[in-house]
Amino acid sequence: MFGHDHAGHGHGPTGGTATGRHRRRLALVVVITLAGVAVQLVGALLSGSLALLADAGHMLSDAAGVSIALFAAWVATRPATAKRSFGWQRAEVLAALANAAALTAVAIVIFVEAVRRFGQAPDIDTPTMLVAAVAGGAANLACLVILHGGRRESLNVRGAYLEVLGDLLGSAAVVAAAVVILLTGQTAADPIASIAIALMILPRAWSLMREVVDVLLEATPRGVDLDEVRRHILEVDGVADVHDLHAWTITSGVPVCSAHVVLARDSFTAERAHRVLDELLECLGEHFDTEHCTFQLEPEGHVRHESAGHA
Repeated sequence: MFGHDHAGHGHGPTGGTATGRHRRRLALVVVITLAGVAVQLVGALLSGSLALLADAGHMLSDAAGVSIALFAAWVATRPATAKRSFGWQRAEVLAALANAAALTAVAIVIFVEAVRRFGQAPDIDTPTMLVAAVAGGAANLACLVILHGGRRESLNVRGAYLEVLGDLLGSAAVVAAAVVILLTGQTAADPIASIAIALMILPRAWSLMREVVDVLLEATPRGVDLDEVRRHILEVDGVADVHDLHAWTITSGVPVCSAHVVLARDSFTAERAHRVLDELLECLGEHFDTEHCTFQLEPEGHVRHESAGHA
């Protein structure tokens, strides 16, 4: 049997992870977000606004999540070893999982506290609340611009982008609540805005959690149709059949694929095997953006020697 593993021009993952390529952006986002958190925390303490405190807490959880992602990106650059053949790249996925869990917890705490505030009429310094909310929104807008370019490449960058987008909407809700209180004196707008922030957080947390679970369960990458992959492999001249076909994701930006490829009898030679491998790698790289592929080339009839799980 002929075996071949391909990743770029080498035999292992190259170029680092998708998150690793955007570490500077993430670091800048952490700094800007923490500055926004400081302004909103001071504003919440001075104004007595729960909505402002909720938005500050959300931003703080985002900063913590991005910090975890940065740490995971650094860990993921550690070289592969005999015990960890893909290195520590999956650490980025675990960071995204922690981020999703933190978002969920923040949303629940905000919702419960907002419900408790209904029926009360706390004194709120509305001008201070409004200024702090606008400052937080400006920080979020700056972070969105910074993260925009990398949101499609990395799970963690996308998670940070979605969180900052939610923060911006949260800041908008606080600004709206401040304006309502300023114009009408209805302090109920504050807990209503807090609940709105909580409800904006939960769907994003669920979406991120679902993507993380797909990676951890080694689900087929989104956008990859295994039946279509099989069809492309079978169209390569010399290929008689394919089985034990798998595609999964190590971490964001690192999709992998493996398959047992059966060659026709007249193609099972060293020279022809090299040509088939080159065509397979070019095909999957071009059509499915999967550069790290492992193929086991087999003669016709060899499948009878394999267990049922490889059929």
